[in-house]
Amino acid sequence: MDGTTAWRLRESWESPTGTVRWDRLGPDDGPPVVLLHGTPFSSYVWHEIAPALAAEGHRVHVWDMPGYGASAKSDGQDVSLKAQGEVFAGLLGVWGLTRPSVIAHDFGGCVSLRAHLLHGAGYRRLALVDPVALAPWGSPFFRLVAEHADVFGQLPAPLHEALVREYVSSASHRGLRSDVLAALVAPWTGEAGQPAFYRQIAQADQAHTDEIQGLYPSMDLPVTVCWGERDTWIPPAKGEELASLIPGARLRTIPDAGHLVPLDAPARLLAALLTFLTD
Repeated sequence: MDGTTAWRLRESWESPTGTVRWDRLGPDDGPPVVLLHGTPFSSYVWHEIAPALAAEGHRVHVWDMPGYGASAKSDGQDVSLKAQGEVFAGLLGVWGLTRPSVIAHDFGGCVSLRAHLLHGAGYRRLALVDPVALAPWGSPFFRLVAEHADVFGQLPAPLHEALVREYVSSASHRGLRSDVLAALVAPWTGEAGQPAFYRQIAQADQAHTDEIQGLYPSMDLPVTVCWGERDTWIPPAKGEELASLIPGARLRTIPDAGHLVPLDAPARLLAALLTFLTD
């Protein structure tokens, strides 16, 4: 699974909300690290970071949440943050991981926090990269689509794809290569992908972060918060606020990176993560 042309998740697990596709890189005896993606993305956001961590001797687990990427997408599917937190806690059991290091981006931050704080998932360390974790969240565009998901879902396919391309592109400060953008957009196209895109937005509910926000001061594990200096989706000030709420948490600002830090500044993010994982 090298580069941008061979990202394949070879394994699967039948979760309560649909088939989850996942894979593992690196030595079997390496310290386990789990990577979580956000929305509207997939594990592909880690296609540069994951092999690099594996090359450093870590056993890296990647997965697509139900309703995202290569995982199952279906009508009536529960793809809420509540459901994803429960699925992640179950997936750790399937992998036999009791205290992995966890690195989570965007919505994946909330998923990892819910699994830890509400479902007893134990972590050795937790790195949160531009996470959705504090109220308020959701851009005006995000809220508009959530309120009218049924209308947007009826867009002609070419208009829908153009909308998704523009939306995904806006998460990057430096700009995405055409092949990378295409890989991020592709899961949201076609007969299953288009309704799945609006389904996950319609089910996004701030109540799922409100439920855990008051628990952050009770966290007792090493935490680092990494934030893109040029994030226009979630203001960097949220990183400072989050780090102040979690005892001992450190904030690392990543220069010249937008919300899509793993793709805007993979080398700088990797350096910060390797320091955190081995400190």
